[in-house]
Amino acid sequence: MADAVATKWTMKGRVLIACNCDWGCPCNVNALPTKGNCEGGWTWEIEDGAVGDVKLNGLYLSLYADWPKAIHEGNGKAAFIVDPATSDKQVEALAQIFTGKLGGMPWEVLGPTFEVVGLTKAKITVEGSGRSSTFRIEGIGEARGDTLKNPVTGEDHIVNVDLPTGFIWKKGEVGQGTFHAAAAGLSVDFQKTNWIYYQYDWSNAA
Repeated sequence: MADAVATKWTMKGRVLIACNCDWGCPCNVNALPTKGNCEGGWTWEIEDGAVGDVKLNGLYLSLYADWPKAIHEGNGKAAFIVDPATSDKQVEALAQIFTGKLGGMPWEVLGPTFEVVGLTKAKITVEGSGRSSTFRIEGIGEARGDTLKNPVTGEDHIVNVDLPTGFIWKKGEVGQGTFHAAAAGLSVDFQKTNWIYYQYDWSNAA
């Protein structure tokens, strides 16, 4: 449980998700993972953010994680990657957010479900826009997203998901992703699985 006098934090920007489930991800509709477990990679661009007086603006952050069952059942392992320019104070601030120590959704719920097994500094780049984006982490991996395709004509099939009561995100652009990465003893490698782009605005404000 977060301390009642926890340092205030805010964080907003955009994120790209690649995971091993079917398109759209069962977690988003309160179902169990497609293959029984959850493996995925997330890359966040922080357009505006801070923990107390520590500014997070302009940072990129990636997380690779593996949960043996559904996320809410816990026992996951996660590796974090930050850009080399990220200061030690910024790393500590991000760690407090993502492990749920400062409270605030969604990390108050998600943070306790995994153990952090490693932190790596590597250059993170994002190219493209919306669901048709690519993120690369130097020396670690790459994820590439695209629109879903009509199985008959091959034309783009645009799918958006609206989650009015979602506590992680509200509106997402769904696509198909191909990704591979290895960091801190965790590795992922999937072809044409779930891929989602969304904008986020999180904080621990009451």
